[in-house]
Order: sequence, then C-alpha cells, then structure tokens
Amino acid sequence: MVELKGSHKELQFSALTRRIVCHKRGCSRVTRKKQEVAKIRFRYLTTGMLLMVVAATARADGEEALAKESQNPVADIISLPLENNLDFGVGPEDARVNTLNLKPVYPVDFGKLNLINRVIAPLVYQQERFDGEGSEFGLGNITYQAFLSPAAPSEIIWGLGPAFILPTNTDDRLGGDKWSAGPALVVLAKPGHWVFGTLAQHFWSFAGDSDENNVNLSSLQYFINYNFPTGWYLTTNPTMTANWDEGSSDRYTIPVGGGAGRIVRFSKQPVDFKLQGFWNAEKPDNAADWTVQLQVKLLFPK
Repeated sequence: MVELKGSHKELQFSALTRRIVCHKRGCSRVTRKKQEVAKIRFRYLTTGMLLMVVAATARADGEEALAKESQNPVADIISLPLENNLDFGVGPEDARVNTLNLKPVYPVDFGKLNLINRVIAPLVYQQERFDGEGSEFGLGNITYQAFLSPAAPSEIIWGLGPAFILPTNTDDRLGGDKWSAGPALVVLAKPGHWVFGTLAQHFWSFAGDSDENNVNLSSLQYFINYNFPTGWYLTTNPTMTANWDEGSSDRYTIPVGGGAGRIVRFSKQPVDFKLQGFWNAEKPDNAADWTVQLQVKLLFPK
C-alpha cells in the first residue's frame, strides 16, 4: 500500500512536471493564438460597425440645419416629441419606473414675437418602490410652458414666459395635488456646429389640497449639442432640480451623462431619434440611481 501511494504521488508529480514543461516549450502558443483570433474578431467587428455608421450617415446628408432647429426649445417649428425615461434603482426595493412624456410643441406667430406653446404630459408606470406598496400606472401632473421669443433670428436666442404644473395625476403616487406656477427662461446660441444653452424654471404652489406639502421647486436644464453635416449629433441635456422645502440631504438631484442622436427621414417625414444615459451624482434617498432616455420626435417644418 505504501508503494502504491508513492507511485500515485510520482504520477501526480510527473503530470505536473509535463504541464510545466509544456507551458515553457510552447503550449502557451495555443493561448497566444486564441488571443490573436479574439483580437482579429474584435477588429473585424469594430470595422464592420464603423462601416455601418459611415453608410448610415451617408444617407442623411444635409440634415444638420434641421437637427439644430430640433435642439432649439423655442424654434418656430411644430413638433411632437415622445420621450421615454426608464429609471433604475428607485426606493428600497430598487424598482424600475417608466415615464413616457408626450411633449407637443406648437408655435403661434404674433408678428415680431412667437408664442411657443409647450406641453409635457407624463404617462407613468411604477413598480413596487416600497415593501407592500404594489405597482401603479396612470397619468402624472401636466406641465404647460408659454415662451415669448423674438421671431427675427439673432446670435443669442431667448424665450421668456410663465410655466404651470396642473394636478392631473390619477393617483397620489404619480404627483401632488397642488396647482403651481412660476417663470421660465431659455437662452441659447447656435454657432457653427454647436447648439448650447439653458432652460431655467421655478414653481410655487398657489392653490390645491391644503393637506399637501407646498411646492417650492427649481429646475435647470443645460443642453450642449455638437452636430455633424450627416444628421448625427452628440448631446447632453440633463435636468437638475432643487426642492427648497426639503432638507439638504434630499434637496438636490444632479444627473450626469449624455448620448447621441440622428435626424432620419421616412419618405418626407423627418424624425429626430435620441438616446441618452444619466447617472444621478446627487439625489434624494429614494430617487433613481440612473436613467436611460429614448426620444422619438416627429418634426413638421414649414
């Protein structure tokens, strides 16, 4: 039995020795070959994706001007944006919340001024955020903005007017029951391939359910876009908020991120596609960790 154990140990040692020798003498060549094949596949995949992008952009030549109009919040153009925001990590249950914002824009000409009417109507689906809460689907609170903006083009574009939040929610979880209003201001410029600016708003509640908390909310959305002649563009337009009636730990929401978009024509109908991702660098305790945003905007240029 002792000899058998010794022989078994010798066999194990011999096999280990062969593996070490094999590695030193060339078995590592197999690993190197696999790595080279993986690199080649990656190069082919990358090249193929680049060719697809080049081919796609070639078909969208000449759309940069329309993309810049689409990125202007007070442009004299009718549009119907459908903006879907998918939030992750909401509440203790790490729930997902999906909000589809219907955001029609309708400008009205008043001679030297344009009145830009903007509506945001959110359709919300919430998973269970807190234990035992259950899920909820319905309409949130509708926002209406009315910007007066000069009709004549200039280097600095601006719009100023009132904004309102209407308590249209179908459930208390989807919005408060206060009527709110306040000023809204947008300022932007469009030099070269760029479109950049900011849209600022503040809301105070003035009517509604007396048992509801008052509204004292600021929002600031900056937007930076770089456009290519082919209709593609790079973009970032996060919306930062400050709820001034909350404590310092739950007051601010500061998202960071961005993405890309492209103008595509279906027959004669131009559509602006945009995909972005945002991570909340600062947020209230039970707010989303990050968000994926997809926008499909139907454009109706004059």
